[in-house]
Amino acid sequence: MGSRVGVVGAGYVGLTSAACLAHLGHHVVCVDNDESKIAALRAGTVSIVEPDLPELVREGLAENRLFFTSDPGALHECEVVLLCLPTPMGTAGTADLGVVEDALETLTAVLPPDCVLVTKSTVPVGTAARIPALFGLPAVVSNPEFLREGHAVHDFLHPDRVLIGVEERDRESADRVAALYAGTDAPVLRSDTASAELAKYASNAFLAVKLSFVNTLAELCERVGADITKVTDAMGMDDRIGPAFLAPGPGWGGSCLPKDTRALLRAAEAAGVDFAVVRDALRANDHQHAMVMRKIRRAVTGAVDGSLSGTRIGVLGLAFKAGTGDLRDSPAVAIARQLSHHDAAVTAYDPCVPRSVAADLDGIRVVDDPYLVAKRAGAIVILTEWPEFRSLDWTRLAADVDRAVIVDTRNLLDERLLSGTGFVLLGTGTAAASADGPT
Repeated sequence: MGSRVGVVGAGYVGLTSAACLAHLGHHVVCVDNDESKIAALRAGTVSIVEPDLPELVREGLAENRLFFTSDPGALHECEVVLLCLPTPMGTAGTADLGVVEDALETLTAVLPPDCVLVTKSTVPVGTAARIPALFGLPAVVSNPEFLREGHAVHDFLHPDRVLIGVEERDRESADRVAALYAGTDAPVLRSDTASAELAKYASNAFLAVKLSFVNTLAELCERVGADITKVTDAMGMDDRIGPAFLAPGPGWGGSCLPKDTRALLRAAEAAGVDFAVVRDALRANDHQHAMVMRKIRRAVTGAVDGSLSGTRIGVLGLAFKAGTGDLRDSPAVAIARQLSHHDAAVTAYDPCVPRSVAADLDGIRVVDDPYLVAKRAGAIVILTEWPEFRSLDWTRLAADVDRAVIVDTRNLLDERLLSGTGFVLLGTGTAAASADGPT
């Protein structure tokens, strides 16, 4: 028989955690203060774009192992309660714990005395150690999530590791949290709470550094006549490096990497540590946006500082990466906005981003047909690596553009695919793609 588990927050992490724990045999109550979201979830409607998540939610509802409510009192019989609440970046770059603290104020009145409280939210180092004294709650376990958007269900059910941070006196609490994952066959790592909290920040910041490294390497390839794909293929075969996160792009973003990387940098600064490599990764990411803009200007005008005023630009992709509809800190959105701010007329398409978001995108026209981005376009720019873009009829697209040029920031297309279409392809990380090279 599974445990009685409470999940506070029905966002990306909370809903995935609740559905997957119910699938593993636990009885799960998921609490969120958004009444409309709760009503939709009770009906089996999932708005988050995530493979297999809607099916797991409906399975949990059908088998009476998953319940949704806006009433925190429903947690009063739970043995373990997971905090899965947003911790957005505050004004100083540190995590804003306002939502977490508000929830803790409420939970003090409803949690049973023997309940294990778990932080899955990404929180500053030392948070789990401070909560008991501040809120009069029992000891807190740190169990950070390592879920990739677009792969969250798979990552929860087949994790690389389960990390549990707990103080020495609370081994029983750690055992109860570890038992939640009994059906996953994942290695369980135990540490103190500070180490677990720092490991989450360190993991995301390391990935950000790796992405900034490869984007800067792609720029070097363009300057010296090398091919980034051949370079990274050779690098990735080294077990010490590995092939993951070696694909160049328009920059990195999403709901986690930007805020967590900045939070780690602020934590280091507060501790008197000069974490220069992390600071430089953030700077390199901002520089990458500028590099893409230079390429687009050169593709359209022949000069890296040419005017885009009045030029129509077709954008393919707005999500921060393929497999999700998440626009938070998306480099694609950042570049589309820059194009619009430089008076280009931007028409954008993304298979998981509805037209209804257009009002929030500074005048960018969002369409529901990818072929509409080509109408009288001075260039087509690929900003998200959706595989279906490869299957578009590029001959049809070429017939509608004013200038048959593609700026492919993701190296999604190749010359063979475009053969006979008339398109000129400017990829990333080759001499021909250089922002400063010949037109």
